[in-house]
Amino acid sequence: MTDLASAFAEALTLHQAGRLADAESIYNRILAAQPRHFDSLHLLGVIFLQRGDAAAAVRHIDAALAVEPRHVLAWNNRGNAFQQLRRFAEALASYERALSVRPDYAEALTNRGVTLAALGRLDEAVASYDRALTVQPDLVEAHLNRGNALQALDRLEEALAAFDHALALRPDYAQALYNRGNALHALKRYDEALVSHERALALWPDYVDALTNRGATLHALKRHEEALASLDRALALQPESIEALTNRAVVLNALRRYDDALASCDRALALCPDHGDALIGRGVALHELSRFEEALASYDRALALRPDDVEALSNRGHTLHELMRFEDSLASCDRALSLRPDFADAHCNRGNALNALQRFDDALASYDRALTLQPDYPEALTNRGIALHALKRFDEEMTSYQRALALRPDYAEAHFNAGWCRLLLGDLHGFEEYEWRWETRQRRAKREFVQPSWNGAEEVAAKTVLLHAEQGFGDTIQFCRYAPLVAQRVGRVILEVQPPLYQLLGELPGAMQVVARGQALPHFDVHCPLLSLPHLFGTVLSTIPADVPYLRARPQAVAQWDARLGSRKRPRIGLAWAGSASYRNDANRSVPLAALLPLFDLDLAYVSLQRELRSGDADLLCRYSDILHFGDRLEDFSDTAALIANLDLVIAVDTAVAHLAGAIGKPLWVVLPLVPDWRWLLDRDDSPWYPTARLFRQDESRSWDNVVGRVRIALREHFGF
Repeated sequence: MTDLASAFAEALTLHQAGRLADAESIYNRILAAQPRHFDSLHLLGVIFLQRGDAAAAVRHIDAALAVEPRHVLAWNNRGNAFQQLRRFAEALASYERALSVRPDYAEALTNRGVTLAALGRLDEAVASYDRALTVQPDLVEAHLNRGNALQALDRLEEALAAFDHALALRPDYAQALYNRGNALHALKRYDEALVSHERALALWPDYVDALTNRGATLHALKRHEEALASLDRALALQPESIEALTNRAVVLNALRRYDDALASCDRALALCPDHGDALIGRGVALHELSRFEEALASYDRALALRPDDVEALSNRGHTLHELMRFEDSLASCDRALSLRPDFADAHCNRGNALNALQRFDDALASYDRALTLQPDYPEALTNRGIALHALKRFDEEMTSYQRALALRPDYAEAHFNAGWCRLLLGDLHGFEEYEWRWETRQRRAKREFVQPSWNGAEEVAAKTVLLHAEQGFGDTIQFCRYAPLVAQRVGRVILEVQPPLYQLLGELPGAMQVVARGQALPHFDVHCPLLSLPHLFGTVLSTIPADVPYLRARPQAVAQWDARLGSRKRPRIGLAWAGSASYRNDANRSVPLAALLPLFDLDLAYVSLQRELRSGDADLLCRYSDILHFGDRLEDFSDTAALIANLDLVIAVDTAVAHLAGAIGKPLWVVLPLVPDWRWLLDRDDSPWYPTARLFRQDESRSWDNVVGRVRIALREHFGF
């Protein structure tokens, strides 16, 4: 090696040609002869940097800098090596050393900006890029990175301009097109964002990040199937892309493929257990699968990592609402809004919590705020309708649903709620929209059978129809009245009901077989859920089949309960003051037992028809030991029917007991909230469904005291006290 200069020239040529191993060999031969050969030490460091061995790069560049301490290129490359090692403070110090020698070194200024951005010092990063561009206005990388920093600062229009500058200099710059698409997406200019991502992919078809964000943009455009295809392409190229997996879950949630969304989030979390977006997406899927406790846990994990994540806080509020923890739901939404007052979703979820807390005017204000922020928000419009419903502002309620349906014609919740409102107002054509119940998010319990559904008009005289219960006990009792009518049209009827109703409904007239849910079903040809029958029969108020009794207690059971009640000395009054506590609107329909105390000084024999007691009720009943309570001895509804048959009157809230008393033709007084369930209609004291019923409604005060006071007066009049 007598001619080091020619050897180095050969090594440099090989290095520039990408023949790194050959160049490295010559650099090492030079260093064997001259250990302090600066260029060989430096460029060996560059080779290691190119190979991704940043630690070796630092060692060689440091050796070179020991020879020439003021070499700006070496300091710049040393900074790049520390960038690779994510040792950003040392990288920044290296760039500063280079700039102390040459303050107008545009490349070092750009790299310094990248490091400052990585350290979260975004404003300083932008200033560094600006200095670089003052020196070298056509430095494409500086424009690109400046745009990234501006976007991180939420200065989106400026970021977009920076990306456009980069593309003016280099139109085929795929990364600039990709970043431009991201800025446009953040500006909600989704069509333009998609074009930008498509241009990036035309240049680089396997650009995983562009495929991923293209999927996010297609999702924003509600082109969910295309979004899923884009994300699946990204994952085919890079199966461990956490962002693609997480975005895929978002799309699958939108497609209501919740199990698949959950699996996608779990794959992401297996790769990165602390990925906040994956935890949030997992919470959404679990929520929609009605696994609310698990959803809450997922949101809580996300918030442990990112306490100020407004999406997690808002979604957590939504889940707490489903868990009937309404005060906690409100607090979570309020926390989200304290961080981001313009977050429409949080305002909507807050409205839901306020609705549940019966703060309807406040709920309406929350929905209106959400709609001010996002006018095309069908969920907020529909939930707003629920608040208006509770406020008895029915015309406005229907207008709100119509606005929601103009935005989303197939929005099941809006259709269903509109049907509910029409039914409450006495327009039983609302049963047509009530059929949308199968498509709503809260009612996914539609039974699936191989056999087709019955449309009511089809001639099936020689066939068997399966009628099946679908909702609560009261619904089954109310609508089983249609089973004999179906039996008149068809060859045979099978009626499947909840097990506690099995024995009672065996007494229905007509040729039919009653089976309990869970038992093997006999052969049938077509099927129909019970609550679809009013629609199929074209029921209106004047044609409600209301011949009572259509259910009867077994005579032997009636006699047994009469013996248990003992001698009849006073009129017997049955009481059912509370329904199931798990019913979402229970607070609106159930009455505290203590509210009934004004009735107990009347000379009447009271009989509790409650099977289960709530906290405090047992103690109160002990204080009034002359109120008979049978509890678990009411084994099923046939027992309750037999007990009711021995009573003179039943006073009940809107529960299955009320329907049972009405179905067996017993005098029935129903105490109702200001805005009751649709089947009790409005502003009347009778029921077309139950001729023996008398209705007592709350007034505008929504107080039960006034209702109980009127019931007490009516009892005195009825029994001549």
